Amino acid sequence: MNSADQPMDEVVVALTDGAKEDARAVFGVLRTAFACDRAADDIPQDVAGRRPTVWLATFDASHPGKKPDPARLTAPLTATLQGGYTAVDTMRRTLASAFTVHDVGTAFGDQEEEIQVLLESR
Repeated sequence: MNSADQPMDEVVVALTDGAKEDARAVFGVLRTAFACDRAADDIPQDVAGRRPTVWLATFDASHPGKKPDPARLTAPLTATLQGGYTAVDTMRRTLASAFTVHDVGTAFGDQEEEIQVLLESR
């Protein structure tokens, strides 16, 4: 998808470096607060082979729902958030309400940004 075609309220979330259970926990937290492009029963699965796994979902940050409860992770998990500035900030604050969030890096664009964070259980 071309970034010019992506609505400013949508945030693409990519999860890496973690177990499928942790990806489920993070997506579960985000589904509490935001509409998602994936069905609730579309949960992360393990992929055969030795390649790194990345789980992706797109969330609509225009109308945040209820604040999620803290969630447990078995190990730290890397999340990359890409979208409009306000939407990414809203998504990061939501993640911070459920996890400890460490900023790893940021790339700024004309109308969007990409941030990478490390998520840990509180």
